[in-house]
Amino acid sequence: MGRGRTEMEVGADGVAAITIVNPPVNALSLDVLVSLKENYEEALRRDDVKAIVLTGAGGKFSGGFDISAFQEGKTKQAKVDFSANDFLNDTLEGARKPSVAAIDGLALGGGLEVAMACHGRISTSTAQLGLPELRLGIIPGMGGTQRLPRLVGLSKALEMMLMSKSMNGDEAHALGLVDAIVSPDELVKTARSWALDIVELRRPWIKSLYRTDKLEPLGMAREILNFARDQAQKQAAKLQHPLICIDVIEEGIVSGPLAGLWKVPGITDIGLTPRRIRKVAIVGGGLMGSGIATALILSNYLVILKEVNENFLQSGVGKVKANLQGYVKKRKMTQEECGKALSLLIGVLDYEHFKDVDMVIEAVIENVSLKQQIFADLEKYCPPHCILASNTSTIDLNSIGEKTMSQDRIVGAHFFSPAHVMPLLEIVYTRTTSPQVVVDLLGVARKIHKTPIVVGNCTGFAVNRMFFPYSQAAALLVDHGLDVYQIDRVITKFGMPMGPFRLADLVGFKVAVATGTQYLQSFPERCYRSMLIPIMLQDKRIGESSRKGFYVYDEKWKASPDPDIKKYIEKSRSISAVTQGPKVIELADKDIIEMIFFPVVNEACRVLDEGIASKSSDLDIASIMGMGFPSYRGGTMFWADSLGANYVFSRLEEWSKMYGDFFKPCAYLKERATRGIPLSAQVNQAKSRL
Repeated sequence: MGRGRTEMEVGADGVAAITIVNPPVNALSLDVLVSLKENYEEALRRDDVKAIVLTGAGGKFSGGFDISAFQEGKTKQAKVDFSANDFLNDTLEGARKPSVAAIDGLALGGGLEVAMACHGRISTSTAQLGLPELRLGIIPGMGGTQRLPRLVGLSKALEMMLMSKSMNGDEAHALGLVDAIVSPDELVKTARSWALDIVELRRPWIKSLYRTDKLEPLGMAREILNFARDQAQKQAAKLQHPLICIDVIEEGIVSGPLAGLWKVPGITDIGLTPRRIRKVAIVGGGLMGSGIATALILSNYLVILKEVNENFLQSGVGKVKANLQGYVKKRKMTQEECGKALSLLIGVLDYEHFKDVDMVIEAVIENVSLKQQIFADLEKYCPPHCILASNTSTIDLNSIGEKTMSQDRIVGAHFFSPAHVMPLLEIVYTRTTSPQVVVDLLGVARKIHKTPIVVGNCTGFAVNRMFFPYSQAAALLVDHGLDVYQIDRVITKFGMPMGPFRLADLVGFKVAVATGTQYLQSFPERCYRSMLIPIMLQDKRIGESSRKGFYVYDEKWKASPDPDIKKYIEKSRSISAVTQGPKVIELADKDIIEMIFFPVVNEACRVLDEGIASKSSDLDIASIMGMGFPSYRGGTMFWADSLGANYVFSRLEEWSKMYGDFFKPCAYLKERATRGIPLSAQVNQAKSRL
């Protein structure tokens, strides 16, 4: 019996066709996987290769793992430095060149898992796709438990895995598991064309592992998973692997698909385990404080909510009740469960109840002196072990803790609004923050079902800092002649949930000015200062909460463009007295997108270069989960790499000469463009900031 292998042929179109050859069903033996990895790495190195198509010989993609070959080859396998998961996650799905799977015949088990890691899938109607591993007494082991729910939805994925049920190409296409159905004769040709379309950005570059649009809301997902557990136990009470499979799927939904998100040098790799957090206090019952309180009581934490007077306190408690009733209305929890959660919330007007809390989260307005006073008070009233966290979105934590002696237990716990809904938690540490405190907060994030990223301390931290140029670039374009509503239309068409001006209305102009002031103080050389929002504030337009901002809002809070906005824009333009750069009354959509997002990429490069974030994948996850960057574009850094560092650099360089230092590319970006290194490649000199 011959050894399994893969063969590669590069066509004149720049597409490398890699074919799995291991008759009779092209099983994934160790030899096949090693050969596949070698051919992929060669294709990624070669300048004449633009994209990759993966297929199987003899009309069969791959029938899955050759279990017997792996059992016989255990000794050999131990000698080979090879991880199938690393290959799929990093080399294949994380590659700078797109891959498209051309599926005919069988794509089962590991075969389908390899196909799902590709950036596109073309299939014949008669192909058979499935993950039948449970029938063999094992669970899908190469990301199938994570990618399949993200491609077809949780319910269908559970059905396919737990029942070892396969489907034909037509059904797979209807569910979104494959992108197109063609005849066997056209299969590879269509896949090649599809791959080149991804390269040219005519089709989206999708990383299945990071998709969230097919996943059900967390409450509904829990119900589906619990029902699946009940059914599995009824049908096969003595079998454990179906339950383990469900647990693994749930872990991915709750904590994010990559365990690597939990690996932080100097923090999670030194043997610490989270301490038990039982009771949490929150200072401030506004939109953020009430949302955080909701998230905590939903996960059975005892919560103390403090406000400065009875009216504010009742308002804060009322917001929590409204959040819970929203779940009841959507049938994500029962009225009884709502009452049980509310019983964990205690409203107070003083610090006397803080004597036995394990953690405090400050969630008041972005005012440095107010936060400093609160932290000085917390140090007096809270026990010595208590974690002192701030939900600030922009203010340097060193400033907040300036008047305390407890800098080792001060940490940032930056939630995103609405805090009980948004999946991201940005954990921020300073040079003096204890690693134990960070590990404790990671434990809390896990329990309240948030995906955490751990970042260093600076103004804006990682997420808001890399996105502060987003709104400033939009304001610059308006001052140079572009229409507010055109910008928002283009940005939402690109895939953002809302444009920068609609977002400003939602956040509120007072918050926008307060945070903008922080960036002006910290990064004056590269900020663009528009007078548009301050002018509108003078006229008591403060955003959505006043029903007037860049848009006007009816009684159902529906946003509509406002013709009156023109007078504020004209006044802003006259005050700004723009002297550098041309008028841009008309710009192509592509130019608007790039002029707004390339400064974001530029700032993200600085965040990586300074070690604020340890890896670009954190920024990609954060941009999707925290800022709504379209998941099918892979995150800001992945998207930028798909365009090329040199292209991003050259465009910013061009605009900096026309419009000034706001667009000036940073040294990190310039070096990567010059040397041809991806922006997302690991920073060699990155070290723990602890």
